[in-house]
Amino acid sequence: MMQTPASMVMGIVFAPLGLVLVFTAAITPQWREGQARLNIGGSGSFLRSGAKGQGVGVRSGSVEALLLLRSDGLWESCLQVEQSELKQCWPVAGPYQRDARVQLVQGLVLTSLFLCGIGIVLACIGVRCWTDLPLRRVAASGGVLVVTAGLLSLTGLGIYTHNLRRLGVDPSQGINNAKFPQLSLNPAGSLYFGWLGSCLQVLGGGALLFSFKRPRCPTCPSRQEQAVCPACHSCPEITSKTDMDVYEVSC
Repeated sequence: MMQTPASMVMGIVFAPLGLVLVFTAAITPQWREGQARLNIGGSGSFLRSGAKGQGVGVRSGSVEALLLLRSDGLWESCLQVEQSELKQCWPVAGPYQRDARVQLVQGLVLTSLFLCGIGIVLACIGVRCWTDLPLRRVAASGGVLVVTAGLLSLTGLGIYTHNLRRLGVDPSQGINNAKFPQLSLNPAGSLYFGWLGSCLQVLGGGALLFSFKRPRCPTCPSRQEQAVCPACHSCPEITSKTDMDVYEVSC
């Protein structure tokens, strides 16, 4: 029986995990987030959410400070009142949507997902756990695509992280504005999912690349000058062993 090489097993496990994590990061709106304290003048009444009647504001004299949590993703932005169930999301729009760096990251992530998906399909075909002879070159070609996908997503994540506080912001106005005063933006959970998934893609694809390396065939004890494989019946000493692990016929 053929034993699947450890590098192939590692690649066929890590690559799908990386794809799932990068996809999760791509569709969730938590690439960056920031809190804003919005002062609301009033006679001293609290804003309350839903039927629970939980106060979500902070009273300061006759002025109530409402804490807002703003989060942005690649395709969606959300605004939530802190410590409440009040949340509204909408497709990205305005300067953030038109920012060339955001559009570049979107393209890199989509390309990464596409290449990784094709690479995983090729790897599954190449590993061929249900047969004795894997298609090593096919599996390794899938590894090339998975590594490329991981590098593309890492590049996009690096661009986004480096420009995180400047994306969609007019330099002449700065980050803060009248609508969201004192808004400070920081990396959020989706960004970390993306980093982890991209690293898993690179590791899984790199492991599949070892499929390009052919295993060394054993040498026939009775004829030291001749290298044979168990599939060739020229060496009785080797063909008599039933537990030999060899993955290629041609040496």
